[in-house]
Amino acid sequence: MEAVMGAAGVVVDERTARMALTCVAEPAMASVTQAVTAYGGMSVWEAVMAGDGPVARRAARSDLCETFARAHDEGLRFVIPGDEEWPARLDDLAHSEPVNGMCGAPFGLWLKGGGHLAALMAHSVSMVGSRASTAYGESVAADMAVDLGEAGVCVVSGGAYGIDAAAHRGCLASRTPSVAVLAGGLDEPYPSANRRLFDRIGEAGVLVSEFPPGEHPTRVRFLGRNRLIAALTPGTVMVEAGVRSGARNTMTWASSLHRIAMAVPGPVTSAVSFTPHRLIREGEAVLVTGAADVRELLGPLGRHCPRPRSERRPTDDMTPDELAVYEAVPARRGLAAGEIALKAGVTVPVALGMLDHLADQELIVQTPRMEWTLAPRRRADASQDAA
Repeated sequence: MEAVMGAAGVVVDERTARMALTCVAEPAMASVTQAVTAYGGMSVWEAVMAGDGPVARRAARSDLCETFARAHDEGLRFVIPGDEEWPARLDDLAHSEPVNGMCGAPFGLWLKGGGHLAALMAHSVSMVGSRASTAYGESVAADMAVDLGEAGVCVVSGGAYGIDAAAHRGCLASRTPSVAVLAGGLDEPYPSANRRLFDRIGEAGVLVSEFPPGEHPTRVRFLGRNRLIAALTPGTVMVEAGVRSGARNTMTWASSLHRIAMAVPGPVTSAVSFTPHRLIREGEAVLVTGAADVRELLGPLGRHCPRPRSERRPTDDMTPDELAVYEAVPARRGLAAGEIALKAGVTVPVALGMLDHLADQELIVQTPRMEWTLAPRRRADASQDAA
């Protein structure tokens, strides 16, 4: 690809142009992201270098060679649209409506870690929530992430305190890689107190950022980062969020991108139950209480998902006489139809008809001696009920 000369003597192709743009322009700035989508990184970089606006002035002051060398030393890689590791869902951001004045697909992504981002996103879900979480919220997030991970679902979150950290730890506990999307450079992941967690994520998962080394998080960058968390996966789960929570912004992005928005209910007395309950009440999110609910919503239409075992018993629909016959059938030794009729208080013909019906339902079996006893599985259920 034809190369052009950039700041500080850096020769750039499309990849390097996009790398350079991450150093001088805020990634969610509509004017720049839309231009890159329409004309490509090289054309926009040329326009930046020929201009005199704020981005051009920042480019003139930037030492791109030093930044790129630092990225190399940190073991970072940079992926762009068209790369094998580029998650295709991110392309939806190019056509989404703005949220808080932000929009657009990323110029590219800085990555660190042993995982393959696109492969991990093939079966994934995002989980977000309050930094000031409760023990209940952290337990729910961790348990759900463990169950999702054990089903091979990668959990994506933002690496923050509270629900984010609980979600990452739960996924890692299942031995499924996790992905953390950060709002600053990957050379100094924020918050620094979670560095050990970030190291664990990076072993088989991926740390993701739109920002090059040396860039620090800001409130605006957290809001821009939220759009990536929502876009990377087919659905986002909220576990706890107060009235003014950044997690609410992620859910707005999920809705804007036509992703599945899910929320976990919490105690009505808790302040961090406010936003999940509001989303559920207003129909902006589907209520979920566990991994099975999440997998059912994310699965292909019509796919069968295992549901919890029903508490309804076969005896619930029996008539009084049929129930009396069934309860007269012994669990371990056989009994003749006449004796069963006597114990149940019905005539022998009635007992015979009901015994045949119960046998058709595989509730009872007939022995070689033409006696009746409970089916083996029902025998085990009867033992458990007795215990």
